[in-house]
Amino acid sequence: MNLKSLFVVAGAACAAWAHFGVVIPSNSTIDDQEQAKEIITYKFTHPFEGVMMNLDKPVEAGVFTNSKKEIFSNLIEKKDGKMSYYETSYSIKEPGVYQFYMDPKPYFEPAEGVFIRHITKTIVDAYGYNDGWDEPVGLKTEIIPLTRPYGLYKGNIFSGKVLYKGKPAKNTIVEIEYLNTKGLKAPGDDYITQEVKTNELGEFSFAMPLAGWWGFSALNEDDEKIKKDGKEYPVEIGAVIWVETKDYE
Repeated sequence: MNLKSLFVVAGAACAAWAHFGVVIPSNSTIDDQEQAKEIITYKFTHPFEGVMMNLDKPVEAGVFTNSKKEIFSNLIEKKDGKMSYYETSYSIKEPGVYQFYMDPKPYFEPAEGVFIRHITKTIVDAYGYNDGWDEPVGLKTEIIPLTRPYGLYKGNIFSGKVLYKGKPAKNTIVEIEYLNTKGLKAPGDDYITQEVKTNELGEFSFAMPLAGWWGFSALNEDDEKIKKDGKEYPVEIGAVIWVETKDYE
């Protein structure tokens, strides 16, 4: 195989890697005041491979609690090499369930000829409030947890229900990846991104074998298209949720 062919194969492999929006808080549960100042990180990445992609400033980022949204205006741009990502801080002052989310600017993927819009969230419980973790934020597409999405151990099963425009999204592919901060190697390419499909009610389940953060991305073609250079392109709209598992200490 010549050098040009190797580049083609490498490019095809990179294009095939799953994209994930990422919203990760510094703590998935809050037990004391020392944990109450959350640092929220927003990224666009291939989580298992640890390959960053550029994230433009999100169209909207905020927190949903007590059935109300608070929009953040204090996102700070950070750099990982040439790639941008964002951070913000948020002080949790009272017990509650806090759903941190972002709706990103759609990203054009030329290798696939689509725009990618991954609407992403994660859910934090503060001081054992433990109520409202299954309440929809009201995003265009989102995963509603059927399993409590925090306080999970490795090996637990996570179940969710995918909504698109408020209705169950049946027969939808859900891609699942581990946020690999440990330098783990997969046995082969097929092991990097796990896949399940939703049933007729839009529901899915997956057992998480490792401690750490797991991303679930339910993918559908949006009902809107985006025009670029005089041509209309489809939009892959993803409902993404991140949940953390831990070991016993």
